[in-house]
Amino acid sequence: MVDDPKSGFKKLAKESQLYPQEALLEIKKSKKSLFIGLPKEMMMQEKRVPLTPQSVKLIVDNGHEVWVETGAGNPSKFTDKEYSDAGAKIVYAHNELFEADIVLKVEPPTFEEIDMMKPGKTLFSALQLGNLNRTYFEKLNAKKITAIGYELIEDKVGGMPVVRAMSEIAGSTVMLIAAEYLSNVHNGKGIILGGITGVAPTKVVILGAGTVGEFAARTALGLGVDIQIFDNHLYKLRRIRHALGQQVSTCTFEPSTVAESIKQADVVIGALRAEKGRIRYLVTEDIISQMKQGSVIIDVSIDQGGCFETSRITSHQNPVFNRYGVVHYCVPNIASRVARTASTTLSNIFTPILLETSVCGSLEEMIFSHKWFMKGVYTYKGSLSNAMIGQKTGMKCRDLNLLLAARF
Repeated sequence: MVDDPKSGFKKLAKESQLYPQEALLEIKKSKKSLFIGLPKEMMMQEKRVPLTPQSVKLIVDNGHEVWVETGAGNPSKFTDKEYSDAGAKIVYAHNELFEADIVLKVEPPTFEEIDMMKPGKTLFSALQLGNLNRTYFEKLNAKKITAIGYELIEDKVGGMPVVRAMSEIAGSTVMLIAAEYLSNVHNGKGIILGGITGVAPTKVVILGAGTVGEFAARTALGLGVDIQIFDNHLYKLRRIRHALGQQVSTCTFEPSTVAESIKQADVVIGALRAEKGRIRYLVTEDIISQMKQGSVIIDVSIDQGGCFETSRITSHQNPVFNRYGVVHYCVPNIASRVARTASTTLSNIFTPILLETSVCGSLEEMIFSHKWFMKGVYTYKGSLSNAMIGQKTGMKCRDLNLLLAARF
């Protein structure tokens, strides 16, 4: 259609170019300031701290408040001055740390520490099912505490970042422990962990082809150890052989084969993770009684009940006991032997989670907008929310997925 000069459309079109034009504005996510408390660990054998001074600085620079109990970082060789310089407030009374909205710990809190917490606040710590009973969860629920077990948290691809990281550390460390207790220094058999020319290599049996087993085997292979790895999952056995790039002996849990291997072993590593609240396999007392004198058992799974019938929890102060002439090392937090490395690793995992929580606007939004994070929640506002714990304790369980569905 040809424009008619008398119609005025051409003039109107030119004028409209001068009018303000509508545009969509970007809606920014609201950030909420977090109040985080880092109490000093009360367990004498726990030396880790969940945030390093470098991570505290990053968190404080993002507008959050962090309180650190005096001396909390000392076992990991982080000083109060480093935390203070990073922007944290150094607090001298243990109970004051539990006024925080988020209490961040490594070990689960004691009953006394739960009593110090304010109702409705958040607890972020380990969940050591082997040490906890129904009373612990009931006390959390009575205060309507939202409790998150960091070893239950998954990443975006279904892995467990904290479990993986601590397992790498534990697996790399267990062989150093085994070497100590095989040597004469600790009145051991007086043999070297490994093999040298003309001497048969040390025999090591690893129960579990997960991360602990993999990193234990990596360390042992470098020393020339004869390794046999057991697991009931063939895909894990294939994966570990591929990951190690060497020919290690692998086998499923055929009872007679396992028993014979353990009887001939110099070192046995228990590295199984619990499935549905219990360890998949248990080495009986009868088998252990037939092991070689001076052999060493290291039960990495002791915090979940243990792999061996003769196992019982020990500490870093008294790490071993002797049963049937076999040395048992059953310390639940092996990573504390290298506390600074472990603390840095934990801090690298927790810091992004805390910053993402502030971006979400609240912990509740963080839980219900990130299913991988939701899996770490085991008590929520007065109710148990983990089915595995419910099965173990006989407590009723509230499925958070149903609450998520109700939000839509």
